Amino acid sequence: MTYQEISYHRLISQKLLETNSNSPQEIVKHLGAMQAQDYSMAKWAIGSRCDATEASIEEAINSAEIIRTHILRPTWHFVSADDIYWMLDVSSPQVKRFTASAGKKYGYDAKKFDQTNSKIEKLLSGNNHLTRDEIMQELGVKKTSSADFLSAAIMMNAELDGLVCNGRMKGKQITYALLEERVSKSKSKLTKEEGLAKLALKYLESHGPATLLDFSWWSGFPPTICQNIFNAIKLQLNSLQINDQIYWFKIDIYGENSFRESVHFLPAFDEILISYKTREASILVEHQSKAFTNNGIFKPIILENSKVIGTWKRTMAKDHAKIETQFFNETENHKKAVLFEGIKAFENYLETKIVIE
Repeated sequence: MTYQEISYHRLISQKLLETNSNSPQEIVKHLGAMQAQDYSMAKWAIGSRCDATEASIEEAINSAEIIRTHILRPTWHFVSADDIYWMLDVSSPQVKRFTASAGKKYGYDAKKFDQTNSKIEKLLSGNNHLTRDEIMQELGVKKTSSADFLSAAIMMNAELDGLVCNGRMKGKQITYALLEERVSKSKSKLTKEEGLAKLALKYLESHGPATLLDFSWWSGFPPTICQNIFNAIKLQLNSLQINDQIYWFKIDIYGENSFRESVHFLPAFDEILISYKTREASILVEHQSKAFTNNGIFKPIILENSKVIGTWKRTMAKDHAKIETQFFNETENHKKAVLFEGIKAFENYLETKIVIE
């Protein structure tokens, strides 16, 4: 198998190859956790994988079918309401090391974080949805550049403790609400080993073929732990080898052998790139600096036949959206064909006219 085939089968596993009837929640549930610090682009990451508009995805988030919170790595993710509790049980001890380290700089130890959680719980109880600034004002944390890091640590700690998650949007402002008031807590509980196995199988089904280091990067767990997980679920996996790298997958990708041409305009921080430790299967090494930076900033990308061929950006106007593109090395005629084919899905998603420049 070649890198081209790897990248093509990832389109299939990530539900990008063809429009499907899945709901926004089903897309998030399939992918496990979708990186979502860029809220607007993260919604399109869902929309690019199903026949849903931005408004319907926004409604799924506001109604708590999809939860936006910090999980896996110390950044925002979308998670299905069905998965939020077991996934927090698995990953929060790992990620809380970052909030503990950040809190120490401001005199916050575990006891003080717990005391602050109690105050936040009182503030938000009764389905009260408040912005971070409103919560910090009630806690007496002043709004300064340094305190902004403290407020982020306080709220991330509360998320990882399963106390809060995103609330309903307040205009364009993100709010927090009590998680248990948004999603009923499941009575069943997985052991740590069961949870890790479930996480790995979900990743390989939705992102495979992928390496052990890819899963380590995506999950936030060190390679030694990931190796133990893979050993435990090995009988449920298939594998192939390219250049001394073993690629694992849960489904029988050899059953998907009918190549079809496709073009996608994908958002910044999309799972097709960011969920892998190395990205040579999807983008040539010489083009990688044009699509993402060493400090983890990922641009919106244009994908043709599973390969990244350029980047794009949008600007919203009153009655249309303007799209600007930058191709790595394509001819003008080819650009026009790619633009026409790839932008239709985004136009339907936005429910507004697209103007290409």
